[in-house]
Amino acid sequence: MKKLFVGCIAISFAAMLAACGDDDSDFATRPSEGSSSSVCEDCDESSSSSESVILSSDSHEGSCSSSTKSSSSGAKSSSSSVTPKSSDSETSVSSSSVKSSSSVAFSSSTKSSSSEKAESSSSKVTEPAEVTAGTMIDSRDGQTYKTVTIGTQTWMAQNLNYETANSYCYADNASYCSKYGRLYTWAAAMDSVGTWSANSKGCGKGKACSPTYPVQGVCPSGWHLPTKAEFETLFTAVGGQSTAGKMLKSTTGWKAYRGIINEDAFAFSALPAGYRNNDGDYSVEGDDAYFWSSTEGNSNNAYLMDLNYYFGDAYLDFNYKDYGFSVRCLKD
Repeated sequence: MKKLFVGCIAISFAAMLAACGDDDSDFATRPSEGSSSSVCEDCDESSSSSESVILSSDSHEGSCSSSTKSSSSGAKSSSSSVTPKSSDSETSVSSSSVKSSSSVAFSSSTKSSSSEKAESSSSKVTEPAEVTAGTMIDSRDGQTYKTVTIGTQTWMAQNLNYETANSYCYADNASYCSKYGRLYTWAAAMDSVGTWSANSKGCGKGKACSPTYPVQGVCPSGWHLPTKAEFETLFTAVGGQSTAGKMLKSTTGWKAYRGIINEDAFAFSALPAGYRNNDGDYSVEGDDAYFWSSTEGNSNNAYLMDLNYYFGDAYLDFNYKDYGFSVRCLKD
């Protein structure tokens, strides 16, 4: 009986040890399970430090869910104050997808494949170009314009205000022409009737054309309507597309938006002139600036540069040729 009792005690003690071992084994796996779901799920596993950047179209700000060697400003959208003289640790991210209503999440180590636009223009920061200010006189009507040389390009630093057919003052009010210059249809901007040059004769809505470049268009002699590629050159000269909006916009005249500080760092002084649609209605004065290019999209659309009050970047879009937008001329 005594031997049976001792045997039972031995068996019970062995069972208790086995149970304790199972519990310890199960607990040891919890940290790895928890870490996989709570720390930067979308990070690149091959990276030595995990980093996840989340951009929201509402706040246009970036955040990282894990500790990294970069600073807190290292992954910021254009709503933060970033100059072309950024350090190597700074990354400015912008893409057309940011302007959608949904958020975009990607790893900094893989962002080159997430958006062609973000890789080609906004993830690369260049040193700022030299700037030289000047003036020019349009001999056709005697108006004087400020000019600015940014890198290799010399631009008008004010919107063209030469009156021609199919050009308009915002809200049909002459005071807006004095402030913003005129709004031109693409045909008027291209001088489709060939008044000043035959290089773009016949270019207009409903017609696909192959102009001879440079296109003088409505610009004074010695100046021309910039191409899409020449706008891209401007973006590079001011530090990249992701901050070009802040660098090119005037410091005054724009509607305020949280986090956006317009610097006008290169004296381009873009003003929010708005636009005229093909029904003769005017919109977004104070909010947006649009500048025609001489590059055609298709028979009904052409490319333009777009600056908006609630984004710090600049981007190239296309719109209807019979809409009225601003013109900035570029020296030949």
